[in-house]
Amino acid sequence: MSKVTLPTKGPLLSGKGWTAFFVALIVVCAVAPVLNMWVPADSPLHMSDYAVALVGKIMCYAICALAMDLIWGYTGILSLGHGLFFALGGYMMGMYLMRQIGRDGNYKSDLPDFMVFLDWKTLPWHWTFSDSFIATLILIVAVPGLIAFVFGFFAFRSRIKGVYFSIITQAMTFAAMLLFFRNETGFGGNNGFTDFKRILNIPIATQEMRMTLFALTGLTLLGFFLFAKWLIGSKFGRVLQAIRDAETRVMFSGYNPLPYKLTIWVISAVMCGVAGALYVPQVGIINPGEMSAANSIEIAIWAAVGGRATLIGPIIGAFIVNGAKSWLTVAYPEYWLYFLGALFIAVTLFLPNGIVGLVKKWLSREKTPAAEPVQEARRAVAVEQGVEPDALKSLPVDAKGARA
Repeated sequence: MSKVTLPTKGPLLSGKGWTAFFVALIVVCAVAPVLNMWVPADSPLHMSDYAVALVGKIMCYAICALAMDLIWGYTGILSLGHGLFFALGGYMMGMYLMRQIGRDGNYKSDLPDFMVFLDWKTLPWHWTFSDSFIATLILIVAVPGLIAFVFGFFAFRSRIKGVYFSIITQAMTFAAMLLFFRNETGFGGNNGFTDFKRILNIPIATQEMRMTLFALTGLTLLGFFLFAKWLIGSKFGRVLQAIRDAETRVMFSGYNPLPYKLTIWVISAVMCGVAGALYVPQVGIINPGEMSAANSIEIAIWAAVGGRATLIGPIIGAFIVNGAKSWLTVAYPEYWLYFLGALFIAVTLFLPNGIVGLVKKWLSREKTPAAEPVQEARRAVAVEQGVEPDALKSLPVDAKGARA
């Protein structure tokens, strides 16, 4: 019996990859703070507070796109409900920020203003730990993770897949949005949470705090990227890709797809929850609109535009799409949604592998040696005559593959 040789595990990143990673790290932690805080505002090199907030917000979106790539690009499960997990993480952070307002609200009460307006006398039970930053950090991970676990367990156990899974994830998100719109749930209703004052008793509307949140978001994105790279390169990641390509064959090979799909589903949801928690203090508001179907679809579009199953592609896609959105919503606000729809259709028809896939195709063409067609012709002749290809190396071959 022949011995099967498993592929050796390569380095986490190539030399160029590590160079790009450390360049990004320096930009996030050193270059951007210097350009924002120490370069004069009238200098062309100055990074404005608006740019800091915009890039910080897009980095949060990039984390969601990376999470989508893990579940869709590498596992073949298209989710149209990741906006729910993003919003849940945002609401957990928003509850803490509302408690940090204290008596500085309009009604000078220990309760958030919207509760005073609705004549509430005490905090609801689910606000019990909202005044603790440590408990908030735990809830940011636990709440999206728990909901994803329960939903995923029953969905994957029932072997729901394909378009049916996408539809029920979107239905789940829409149902949650309707629930959060109701005032009696204690989440601020239609207005949600806003008017944040402090975080860890430090004023939130200062240049230093904005830059701290910016750097923290960048570090989180880079950390999740390394984690995803390690995960996909492991045995676990190879099984995920096998499930994507041929789930039935994986089952016949003795693997149960359920724990693999459920694990990556929960990891993806937690990543979105962390992104939502970083998003809220930088944007200054969280409301049920973050659970809209359009937001979840946009996450899938970022991954598709950049390139699925590439990790770096969805991050690039998030920056390109949201950068274009930021410009188009100001210059041509009535045409933005048409542009988004046209972009998704164009990518589906003409760029199935996204921008990164197109770049890789161009690079592979440039690296293809001119002698490769001749080598293919020699192989064809060898197969035809039943000899080893090496035996024909010394024979000239014409353009049609025939021996000269």
